[in-house]
Amino acid sequence: MPAINNALVARASDNMSHIVRRENWAQQEAGVVVVFCIVFTVGVGLIALWISKAVAKRKAKKASLPQ
Repeated sequence: MPAINNALVARASDNMSHIVRRENWAQQEAGVVVVFCIVFTVGVGLIALWISKAVAKRKAKKASLPQ
């Protein structure tokens, strides 16, 4: 009994050729990709601003402590 059934391999290769033949979604929907990039950039900027404020608050608190 073979470890890999040849019928399943043949069927899988037919399915793979269907998957490989797909068209480029990103090229067709360029506007959606641009919106994703803008949203990602704004999100990263907001997270960076939040981290910067947290670090500044921590430094100010540390500087105000008496030694």
